[in-house]
Amino acid sequence: MTVTAERPATKAVTPAPARGSGRRRRLALRLGSIAVLLVLWQAVAAFMNNPTFIPSPGAVWEQLLKTSRGDGYSGHLLHEHLGVSLRRILIGSLIGVAAGLLVGLVMGTVTWIRVVTEPVITFVRALPPLAYFSLFIIWFGIDETPKLWLLSIAALPPVAVATASAVHGAPNTLVEAARALGAGRWEVTRDVVIPHALPEIFTGIRLAVGIAYSSVVAAETINGVPGIGGMVRDAQRYSQTDVVVLGLFAIGISGLLIDAALRAAETRLIPWRGYL
Repeated sequence: MTVTAERPATKAVTPAPARGSGRRRRLALRLGSIAVLLVLWQAVAAFMNNPTFIPSPGAVWEQLLKTSRGDGYSGHLLHEHLGVSLRRILIGSLIGVAAGLLVGLVMGTVTWIRVVTEPVITFVRALPPLAYFSLFIIWFGIDETPKLWLLSIAALPPVAVATASAVHGAPNTLVEAARALGAGRWEVTRDVVIPHALPEIFTGIRLAVGIAYSSVVAAETINGVPGIGGMVRDAQRYSQTDVVVLGLFAIGISGLLIDAALRAAETRLIPWRGYL
């Protein structure tokens, strides 16, 4: 009697969906959601029939064309307003992030300094920007200095808190292993603590830039033209709601682009994120 072994059935392998199709699907969903929001916006504007309260998308688009050519708004084109605000945000964020990194590193490594400075950082973080902007105007006048101080102070606490938490939370096993291999305090900080803390520090930097960006309208309350926040405040005084909405879109879209650039830099500079 001959016994023939049956060959096990093989499962049909379904090909994985192409990466390109997934990207196209996400893009289609995002464009579709934007189209739905525009339709809803137009419907609400038509129902209210009050451009001062809710301007239509067409009115905002018309203001975009007007402010992008000719005399612009208050003698400056839209990209000039936005460029001045971005320069202020860049300088203020760089100062705030650098100071926050230094303060957070010291707080995370020296216990008594953390105990002393942590309530101060928390107190400043809880203050709204306008609360201390008036004080800066009294001290420094109405030129660029108080605006840069405001944005710097607004950006400092998130970086300091994130850095201190990440540095203080470095794994003791890695620190002790580095010391056992003969590494000094600076070498342990440079080669173990900082690389481990970088992902959380970068999150703090993204939060700091976002807070500085959201504070630009407050920073440009006084003598803020040219500046996108100053443009919004000036248009609000004259009930030019379409210009206000245009300024908000300019701030929001440029903020999305800046955050996307920061995320791309994070992916490139910290490839080990998620593996610690």
